[in-house]
Parts: sequence; C-alpha cells; structure tokens
Amino acid sequence: MIAVLGECVADGFTTLSPASAENGGEAIELGLRVLPGGGPANTAVALARLGTPTRFLGRVSGDVFGELFRRHLTSSGVDLSASVDAREPSTLAVAALDAGGQAEYTFYADGTADWQWTADELDLDRLGPVACLHTGSLALAREPGRTAVEAFAREAAGRATISVDPNVRPSLASLADYPVSRWCEWTDILKLSADDLDFLLPGVPVERACDTWHAAGARLIVVTRGAAGALVSLDGERASVPAPQVDVVDTVGAGDSFTAGLLHSLAAKDLLGGRLDGLDLGTAVEAAEFAVRVAALTCSVAGANPPWTV
Repeated sequence: MIAVLGECVADGFTTLSPASAENGGEAIELGLRVLPGGGPANTAVALARLGTPTRFLGRVSGDVFGELFRRHLTSSGVDLSASVDAREPSTLAVAALDAGGQAEYTFYADGTADWQWTADELDLDRLGPVACLHTGSLALAREPGRTAVEAFAREAAGRATISVDPNVRPSLASLADYPVSRWCEWTDILKLSADDLDFLLPGVPVERACDTWHAAGARLIVVTRGAAGALVSLDGERASVPAPQVDVVDTVGAGDSFTAGLLHSLAAKDLLGGRLDGLDLGTAVEAAEFAVRVAALTCSVAGANPPWTV
C-alpha cells in the first residue's frame, strides 16, 4: 500500500466561441470544462490504475467538485477511507494551454478545503500500514495546513519510505515556502521538474542541486525534463533516461503520472518500506524508464487521465 497526502483541484479548461448578443452585435461565449485534478490526487489515481493499492489522504469538500473528486478517485480504485470530509469549498484552477500543450494555471484557492489540515486530523492511525507516503505540492507549501503536513510526514518517516514532489506554484507560494533541504532530512525520494529546479535554485547546475539535496538526506533524486526525459541521481551516481516520442495533446498531469510510475516500479520490486537500502542505480533507472512511459501515455490524452496499464 502507498499513501498519498495532498490536494484535489478542479482543473477548468476554457473554450471561446462566437455567440449572438442581445443587441444584434457579436459576443464571445466562454465555456469551462472541468476535470478532476490536483498533483497528489492525480498521482493517487495513476498509482491505483497501475495496480498499486493506494490510499488517499485529502480534505475533500462536500460541494459539486468534491463529489467529482470522490467519483474519480473511487472509480480508479483509490481508497478514500483516510480522507476528511471538509466543510470548505474545493480549489479551482483554470488552465490555459500553450501551443505545446503546457498548462499555465490561475488558481482560486483562498479558504479552500485542501490547505486546512490540523494536527488533530493527521496522526499515524490515519496513515495506517503503508510502505510509502508520497506528499508535496501545495499541501506541503501552503498555510495554514503546511505545518501539520510536514510534521506528519516527518513522523511517518519512522515507518515508511517518504516521497516528495515540490511541484512548485509560484503564483500561490513563494520560494521561502519550499524549504526543500529541510524536507530532505526526512525524505527518501525527491522528484521535481526542470522548471521546479529553476525556481528553487536558479542558475544552479542540476548536478550541484542534486548533490546539495543528497547531502541534506534524500537518497534518490529524479529531475524530469519533459521531452528530454529525466535525470536519475542515487547518492550522487547519475544517469539519463530518454523520453519516448508521443503526439502530445497536453502535458496536464504528466509529472504526477511519472511519480506514480516511479513509485509503482519500486514497489513492484519490493524496495519501498525503508530507506531504499536495496536500491542501486540500474534499478532506479529501470523505474524511471517505466515512469517516462506512463507520463508519455498521459500526454497523449486530454487532462490528467493516466493509463490503466502499461
């Protein structure tokens, strides 16, 4: 069992079309297509669809978007028994896609359910018996709940492998909200994108960034590079993994699917549950090779819709 802690976000995709105005002039009609998203929720869905037993720890609203999240997660096989039924509204992110399918988000997140974690809501009884806890994204960076989430993850490190994806969102959190070196004190697997790296350590070569975070405590660091694949660094030993060619519809959820593929592969090899003591670079590369295939398949369809099998 892998547990995933973090947010559910309603991803809204806009469409513009001509419409008739009442005065006989021209008007533009704005449409909004909403899909279930949120980095941690996407990772939980992808893990479950790949066949890994997955438990999601989220604060899920009772509004219409919350019902969308519940149906999406449960229909994908995710266990929601450890989630909280929240009174606050769901978070909404409106995405604009560029010509390459890359999404730029505008968030509507003030006072929403995902960031309201309290220490009383997070204890190891809620986690249950798991081999790995994956967290990160805004739940680990955004107040008021970030302190409770970090304390919970630190405590969980005593019983499970810890995986973190910062998944930075500069429009909602500042650089100070991502103390990655501190997180690495209790993190075994750090996955981040090249864009994350540019934000967290601007101008720092990727190799030096990896060495910084290895020294802080993280054993396995994987940096995704979009169409260029990924860099795998295990205790300072490094290798590159190419990405398969794919016709990209959009890249929404690709990084989350990559994380799921990586964790699924490591779980299948019985390497989760401790400090990755049995992991070598070749096996880490195999896991990343599987992960890029999962991410590529996610890029070939609209929205965060990861594959059921690979």
